[in-house]
Amino acid sequence: MSAVLQLSAATELRRDLAQSRRALFDAFLDNHQTRRLLTRHCRLVDRILTELWRAAGVKDRAALVAVGGYGRGELYPYSDVDVLILLPADDSAAGASDAAPEANDTSKVTGTSTATSASTATGGNATIRAKLEALIGQLWDIGLEAGHSIRTLDECFAVAATDITVQTTLIETRHLAGNAQLTHDLETGMRLHLDPRAFYTAKKLELEQRHTRYQDTPYSLEPNCKESPGGLRDLQMLLWVARAAGLGTTWGELAARNLVTRSEARMLMRRESFLQMLRARLHLTAGRREDRLLFDYQTQMAEAFGYAAKDSAAGGKRAGEQLMQRYYVNARWIIQINTILSQNIAGQLFPGAAFEARPINQRFHAERDLLAVNDVTVFEEHPRALLECFHLMQTHAELKGMTAQTLRAVWRERDRIDAAFRRDPENRRLFLKILQAPRGITHELRRMNQWGVLGRVIPAFKRIIGQMQHDLFHVYTVDQHILQVVRNVRRFTMLEHAHEYPLCSRLIANFDNPWLLYIAALFHDIAKGRGGDHSKLGMLDARRFCRAHGISREDTRLVVFLVENHLNMSSVAQKQDLSDAETIQRFAATVKSERHLIALYLLTVADIRGTSPKVWNAWKGKLLEDLFRATRRLLHGGKVDFDADMQQKQADALANLKLYGLSAKAHEALWSQLDMAYFIRHDAKEIAWQTRTLHYRVDAAQPVVRARHAAIGEGLQVMVYVHDQPDLFARICGYFERSGLSVVDAKIHTTRHGYALDTFFVMEAAGGRQEHGLPETVERNLATTLADAAAKPSPLPQPVTGRVSRQARHFAIEPSVNLRPDERGQRHILAITAGDRPGLLYRIARVLGEHQVSLQTAKITTLGERAEDVFLVEGAGLSDAKNVLTIETALIEVLRS
Repeated sequence: MSAVLQLSAATELRRDLAQSRRALFDAFLDNHQTRRLLTRHCRLVDRILTELWRAAGVKDRAALVAVGGYGRGELYPYSDVDVLILLPADDSAAGASDAAPEANDTSKVTGTSTATSASTATGGNATIRAKLEALIGQLWDIGLEAGHSIRTLDECFAVAATDITVQTTLIETRHLAGNAQLTHDLETGMRLHLDPRAFYTAKKLELEQRHTRYQDTPYSLEPNCKESPGGLRDLQMLLWVARAAGLGTTWGELAARNLVTRSEARMLMRRESFLQMLRARLHLTAGRREDRLLFDYQTQMAEAFGYAAKDSAAGGKRAGEQLMQRYYVNARWIIQINTILSQNIAGQLFPGAAFEARPINQRFHAERDLLAVNDVTVFEEHPRALLECFHLMQTHAELKGMTAQTLRAVWRERDRIDAAFRRDPENRRLFLKILQAPRGITHELRRMNQWGVLGRVIPAFKRIIGQMQHDLFHVYTVDQHILQVVRNVRRFTMLEHAHEYPLCSRLIANFDNPWLLYIAALFHDIAKGRGGDHSKLGMLDARRFCRAHGISREDTRLVVFLVENHLNMSSVAQKQDLSDAETIQRFAATVKSERHLIALYLLTVADIRGTSPKVWNAWKGKLLEDLFRATRRLLHGGKVDFDADMQQKQADALANLKLYGLSAKAHEALWSQLDMAYFIRHDAKEIAWQTRTLHYRVDAAQPVVRARHAAIGEGLQVMVYVHDQPDLFARICGYFERSGLSVVDAKIHTTRHGYALDTFFVMEAAGGRQEHGLPETVERNLATTLADAAAKPSPLPQPVTGRVSRQARHFAIEPSVNLRPDERGQRHILAITAGDRPGLLYRIARVLGEHQVSLQTAKITTLGERAEDVFLVEGAGLSDAKNVLTIETALIEVLRS
């Protein structure tokens, strides 16, 4: 089989395509005319494909048809070129794959696979098939990434009937070359075969599934401008269902049918143009097909759009932040119009039988299951109805939403919520009713935020709508994080979610006025982005709100306390030694009462859970619960009595040992070598486990390593018992790093006869492969590592060099090191903050070992890409300020390297 074009002609065509594309892209970067770029790019590719078709010699035996995004005349710089080769009915290509391009990118196939299907199919003209095979191969040769399929008309209709993505692709077709009648027959046949109602239902379900895949929010910090809620796909969905219903193919045509207003149609065109420009610029910035607004590109994109960084000290925003805030505003409006227009199209497709409106009150009635205004001027005449409509949604469970007319009126009249509105006592009481309602709190707060009401009721909230967070563990904008925290607190009150956090559910069930926690959640981060301590600034906002709304002094004190201290409990639990009585006493002095403690615990769990799915883990949950229980016991009048605590733990451990048939004196040899600090830091079950393992080998010559799955459901607990040796902690950390295990807690103890008895809590890296038999592997390999090091001392191996995460590269964390004496002056506390990466803990351990600093405890905290570790250390050289400075400097160097 000969090539479609001679090699020289193909090379020339490839050069022509590349140069013409480059000229188009450069022109766009200069003039920012997106529509011109998309249209002229289509024309360029049309010309190339037509030339290839002529050279193939197929003529009118088949048709070349543009489909999907290319078919509707929108070809972005690095999008695939989606084509259909349409064969006559007597030329079957059974088994050929369908690109289903734009509607589902994952279903695209390569030129080779489709050509193979065509060449092996039975029936038809073999010569035509050979030519088509060569044509498909040459598309890729000249630089066109083609998503393609080869089908007959009947095959198109059959596949479209069972696959909504193919059906969507085939309603946007454009004839390019060959038999025009075939293309006409395809378009006519699709109109006959298409069921507009079924198509609308399927696309609505598809949209809901897609939104769920993207966490039902456009406010992630790295949204997909095509697929995320509020992205281009939402607009395309509206035009697809309108086209299928015969209601129009442009926003102007939809306005002519009164499905949107003229002003909404103009706004749709502007919003769509912004997203199109954003996507085209994103492709060129990335140099490939990329639809995610990654941190890597945000600053460069923002500068291209004319944004410049503003003074952050004065509350100014970075250039990327300004662009993203514009994106979020754009996305929110698209979600709004999607709700309205989709509802209006459904009204045309599903008119239904006549029904009687059901009155609700003087201002509202129900239309089927939607809340409707009796008159569009209701909000002008009764501004309080702007809050009332959301409260009615809570009190009428049968209502599933609001009519398009009602939503339009809310959006149009939202500015009537002004200072005078907020001062009105009745309006204040009504807003508190929304927070105190038995159902629908989260839904209505989100709906109020979506339609511009919440930020006017609470002006401080308006300032953080679309506000980005640059701490690498929050994955949502500030307003969405706040609403996520409210949602998490609300879930504690719901029986169907009681299994998720049983302790939280039990505590909130007996908590008076749980709605106060919703207020605290609304204000806990409300001052972010202003400069200064957001906890202190937010506390002032919360106090003003509570006083203005007539909340009692006691309840106001609770809300203010929660906002001011919302970071305190997680900090103490994750960074301080919970076995130290003074830690518990200081924390108890801060919370002062059991009510404050319960409220802070509930808010803290909800807050951590609302940052990112990756931040929370069972270990953090255990630390918070341990701190909660210890503090609660102290507030109930209990005392921190080391002797009593130790005796109780020992008694409980001995009772556990009896269950295993150990003699009454089996523990004595080991326990005689342990001091009070050991028994304080370990719980009874840990003591019993380690005693069972070591009671008969207290003077073991070889390292003893035991690992077990942690009782909390995640991670491993690893015990190491070995003759103390230099660099022991560093060697253990090095092994864990090389094994892909992250240390989250370490208890270091040295027995009276010189053995190290260390306990580590380790977790597998997020997303890592779950290895079968991991405890046994750790026991065997770590014991061998330590035995080899004792038998033949050698320098510590170099740290693992791992790739720094993409996010961490763009939000670099300047490392800080603080080495200071503890309050008793007996040991030193080493606090380290740095960007997390593979080998970090091992690097720290190496430096400590080199300077003869021994470790007592380690609290390892990872917040997204940020590591905040606290160590209790001791060493003879730490009393010398010069040595301390040397150690700090060495640590800074390895953290930066």
